[in-house]
Amino acid sequence: MPIEHRPQPYAATTRQIRVTVVPTYLDDRSAPQDGHFVWAYEVTIENMGAETVQLLSRHWKITDARGELHEVRGPGVIGEQPTLEPGDSYSYTSGTPLATPSGIMTGTYQMENERGEQFDVEIPAFSLDSPYQPVLLH
Repeated sequence: MPIEHRPQPYAATTRQIRVTVVPTYLDDRSAPQDGHFVWAYEVTIENMGAETVQLLSRHWKITDARGELHEVRGPGVIGEQPTLEPGDSYSYTSGTPLATPSGIMTGTYQMENERGEQFDVEIPAFSLDSPYQPVLLH
């Protein structure tokens, strides 16, 4: 049976836009013996404010256990640029591989309101931990 590691959600709110992320280690897609570790992460973006906003682009910072940083920038998320009216939410699932059994992801979404004002919304830093990462007790 595949091992699933599912921590508590990570959340951050910027300008009444809440971003919640739940990472999940994918044992069935990983090959630890080959230094290949894969995670899925589910993101929910909630518009808790009074104005309609559109997600224009994303900027991810992915750091592995060796401290190597990989940045990903691009339009939208999973090929979409969702518009969120007040009270709306949007969820999607994506994933990332690492060459180490743990890492950290963080980033921003660039949003635009109805007045054409663009602003960044924080994606909370979240931990990518596999069951193959040794736990150190201090």
